[in-house]
Amino acid sequence: MTARPRIVASLAEAQAQLGRIVLGKPQQVRLALACMLARGHLLLEDVPGVGKTTLAHALARTLGLQYQRVQFTSDLLPADLIGVSVFVRDAGEFRFHRGPVFAQMVLADEINRAPPKTQSALLEAMAERQVTHDGTTHALPSPFFVIATQNPLEQIGTHALPESQLDRFTMRLSLGYPDPAFERVLYLGGASAPELPAVMDGAQVLAQQEAAAQVYASPALVDYVLALVQATRSHGGFAAGLSPRAGLALLACARAWALLVQRDMVLPEDVQAVFTAVAAHRLLPAGAGGHAAVDTQLAALLAGVAIP
Repeated sequence: MTARPRIVASLAEAQAQLGRIVLGKPQQVRLALACMLARGHLLLEDVPGVGKTTLAHALARTLGLQYQRVQFTSDLLPADLIGVSVFVRDAGEFRFHRGPVFAQMVLADEINRAPPKTQSALLEAMAERQVTHDGTTHALPSPFFVIATQNPLEQIGTHALPESQLDRFTMRLSLGYPDPAFERVLYLGGASAPELPAVMDGAQVLAQQEAAAQVYASPALVDYVLALVQATRSHGGFAAGLSPRAGLALLACARAWALLVQRDMVLPEDVQAVFTAVAAHRLLPAGAGGHAAVDTQLAALLAGVAIP
């Protein structure tokens, strides 16, 4: 079997395994995998108890990645993430003790319960895949994938993420409440998997990310992505449109989606499948309204931009 069929087979196995844990959410599972393949970072926003942390745990186990979970609280400090220098008396020197951010997958659980200064401690790590401590730069592992969960802002004790950090998240997803039929299966214990096996490892993840980056996108498809990005800038419903970085993220996620559905070129439907997850958290409504208003406007925008 050549490299690409092996990649496609392992990704199909990963989707199937995740679907047995996160019941009734195949779209969200595929989007989460697409975010990983696009070398991005994922923000899961929803009410407590709908499976955000479960999805993160299942992803880490399925992908076979070194994993750390950090519970964000109001007293969490940046050093609790990055690490600290400790004086070693016998050696007569300070030595850097790495924090939990030095993992291939980091779960920042309830990120918006920490104050803004601590939230922003992840910014360099997410953008540059490195951290700086006491003037020394430390490279992070590869692959490096951050999944952050947050509760809705109307809940007590939450702090809004700054726009600069929101933009570092390639996608934002909401799981929503499960369908009653799947929720019944959950109550009966049908989604438990304490010994969830890894179907790949870090080296395979890197190969899959490279394969996703090589999926062909025609000039016409790139023009379609550009038209969507420009349409958000001229749309009267948004305070500001998407940046070029958002456009690059959209194209990368569309390539990843195409790979997940076993296609060797990007089609407009791949762009449409990932568009809202990539764009919505980067846009602010010009008037009243929250996520729902942005999602509605994005749906109308998609319908209004001509498909090549």
